Amino acid sequence: MKLTSSIICGGLLLLGLTTFTACEKDLQPDVYDQFTPATFYKDGNDVKAALTAIYNGLMTGGYAGWGSGNGSWHVQNSMTTDELVCSWGWDGWKKMNDLNFADNFGEITGHYTTLIRKVSECTIFMDKAAGVTMDATLKSRYIAEALALRAHYSQILYSFYGPVPIVVDAGTAQNPLAPAVPRPADDWMVKQIEKDYKDAAAALPVAYGNTDYGRFTQGGALTGLMKLYMQKKRWADAVSTGRQLLKLGDEQGVYNLQGRYADIFKITNEGNKEIIMAVPCRNDADQTNMWLAHVLQGDYFDPAGQALTAWGGYKMPWKTYDKFDPKDDRLSVLLRNYPVGRDAGGALIYKDAKTAGLPGALPVKYGPDPAASGESQGTDMIIWRYADVILLLSEAINESSGPTDEAIDLLNRIRTRAVLPVFTHGSLSQPALRSKLQDERLFELWTEGSRRDDLIRWGLYVQRARAEGSPFADTTKIFYPIPRPAIDESGGLIKQNQGY
Repeated sequence: MKLTSSIICGGLLLLGLTTFTACEKDLQPDVYDQFTPATFYKDGNDVKAALTAIYNGLMTGGYAGWGSGNGSWHVQNSMTTDELVCSWGWDGWKKMNDLNFADNFGEITGHYTTLIRKVSECTIFMDKAAGVTMDATLKSRYIAEALALRAHYSQILYSFYGPVPIVVDAGTAQNPLAPAVPRPADDWMVKQIEKDYKDAAAALPVAYGNTDYGRFTQGGALTGLMKLYMQKKRWADAVSTGRQLLKLGDEQGVYNLQGRYADIFKITNEGNKEIIMAVPCRNDADQTNMWLAHVLQGDYFDPAGQALTAWGGYKMPWKTYDKFDPKDDRLSVLLRNYPVGRDAGGALIYKDAKTAGLPGALPVKYGPDPAASGESQGTDMIIWRYADVILLLSEAINESSGPTDEAIDLLNRIRTRAVLPVFTHGSLSQPALRSKLQDERLFELWTEGSRRDDLIRWGLYVQRARAEGSPFADTTKIFYPIPRPAIDESGGLIKQNQGY
């Protein structure tokens, strides 16, 4: 059983809903939004259900979080960069591309309210779970998972908005009358995220069985920590953490690179060892993969004959697509030429998207779910994978020690799988290797949620938008605006980001 089914049940318990018991003649509601010993957190089952509900913040309805809609941080991490454009008419797509942000742009400010609440849920959970009589090993693990989730949600907030007033004190989190607090210092928030990830990694197992697939592991916590270090350009810390992850993979066999790129994202290969963290999806549940519906053209013909929903929205701009080597195996799921039918002899007929005037290539990536009948697919959405770690480690080594043989070998592992020429030792200077790694992260990780943070780290985020003619792009647009209601409700104690 996947995590998803538990999320649905657990989510009902924590979202302020009520249910009615059919056998009760007076139909009195059972209320699940009051956290008291009499109504919840009575035993280990309650603790597990509560934790699973917190995981629900990773994706909502297939659209938000790591989902596929315009309000997801996953899509915005591409749409605000050179990875994606959208051919639909809504003006918000162009605003994202141009970094034309405002505090009434709900699709970008909405993460603030959602994630601040999720951080508080994690804080409350850890306090409540600590007092429950249950299996001690499971309790320790569940609390560690909540630490990792709190770090993850906090890290996304930090990336989009800078330091914000997350609540890590249980008493404050459970007090509806608690006074507003100002935004913390940058260093405080970074240290808090770092501590949560470290404490989680120290207590989490390296792997689970199929029943608990999709939950944070030690490797997941370490990957989040490594990404934080990369964001802060703490190269030595990133190298140390990356080598811990490499040990889990290369020495302990917990992770490895898959043989072919396209196989990573197929439903037949779910749970493969390249995946460090994923959102388990189902075609009949709230947690569902809707990526194909967002990227396929209406005349797309599935070679297996499956009827696929195709809304024809997201495209990779040709300027970005043309950076790829035509022999790159990763282009097998990034389509300039896509099938539209079969000829009389049964051979596939292809349409050239560029010749047809489309704004870019089709970023298909995820394979279809043969059991799906509409836009909802059961193929898991990947959050982090081993190839990402390998490239980050190569970059951190290059920044801290120059283009060492180790740094080049790590890059070559990714290029070898892509069936591309490798670089010889001593052939690249530090700036040259930096440039190659910047390209390789695009080629390897397109539309997986890394591009925005990568460009910001390299100082290219605003530069990209300016180069493409945006009159709105400046350094203040590295951060999204804080939503106006959050500022107003704090009585002005919470200050807006510069430039808004």
